[in-house]
Amino acid sequence: MAAIMASRHLMSRWRDYLELTKPKVVALLVLTAWVGMMLASPGLPDLAIVLLATVGIGLLSGAAAALNHVVDQRIDAQMARTHSRPVAKGRVSSQQAIAFACALASTGFVLLYFGVNPLTAWLTLLSLFGYAVVYTMFLKRATPQNIVIGGLAGAMPPLLGWTAITGDIHGYALLLVMIIFAWTPPHFWALAIHRRDDYAKVNMPMLPVTHGIEYTKSAILLYTVVLCLVCLLPYIVGMTGAVYLLGSTLLNLRFLQYAWKLKFHADSKTAMATFKFSIVHLMLLFLVLLVDHYFKVSPFYVS
Repeated sequence: MAAIMASRHLMSRWRDYLELTKPKVVALLVLTAWVGMMLASPGLPDLAIVLLATVGIGLLSGAAAALNHVVDQRIDAQMARTHSRPVAKGRVSSQQAIAFACALASTGFVLLYFGVNPLTAWLTLLSLFGYAVVYTMFLKRATPQNIVIGGLAGAMPPLLGWTAITGDIHGYALLLVMIIFAWTPPHFWALAIHRRDDYAKVNMPMLPVTHGIEYTKSAILLYTVVLCLVCLLPYIVGMTGAVYLLGSTLLNLRFLQYAWKLKFHADSKTAMATFKFSIVHLMLLFLVLLVDHYFKVSPFYVS
């Protein structure tokens, strides 16, 4: 019996530490980084580099998420969406979470620096600093434009994937960053509308709290239009072909449909539905980029 109890306790602790890393969020970030790696090479890139870069970027992203748990533990404890998080509930102490984050960050940085290249290592560490310190500690509490400015840190993974393979920064990689940068506000603000009362309760200056829900709906619609325009750029500059143009257009029109409904015909479930679709949108958009990369049919593409 004692052995069974110990095993259950160990599994519970393991789940708590896994939750600290926000695995679903990190998985999406790593996917975009992985696609960046594939797009950086005309054929298949070095699989050893891909593996090391994927693990290193994932570890540093998980470390940033763990630090976010520590910094936000007070407000997490008061919000319905986050009150059961490990640090907020006291199942993992702040000291344990910080030590865990440092271990992840150190391991990830070493893997990237010595196994991939120094540029990728430093850029990934800079992204961690941007999310865990600049966004979480300062911007999130200072301005309703927090997610617009701070979203740059979350938009970096495709660039990190690109530099992992090439060792330099290319304009195509920056276009991928621009896509996620434009995608982030409508994605997050849809959730913020759904959780507006939670944010108001903890005095967090999210856009629906400071400017109202209707204003935020307008902002979501406008940013979705911006996203649609930004998504055209890879095709316009010849980076992608017709497969991407078709796929991205269909996905963006669907996103616009959600944003339009949220603005003009919303019900109690529309904001959350928009938020959930935005995740699917980004995931599929990057998979379409990958498919297009290996099956280019653009008349502007020269082999």
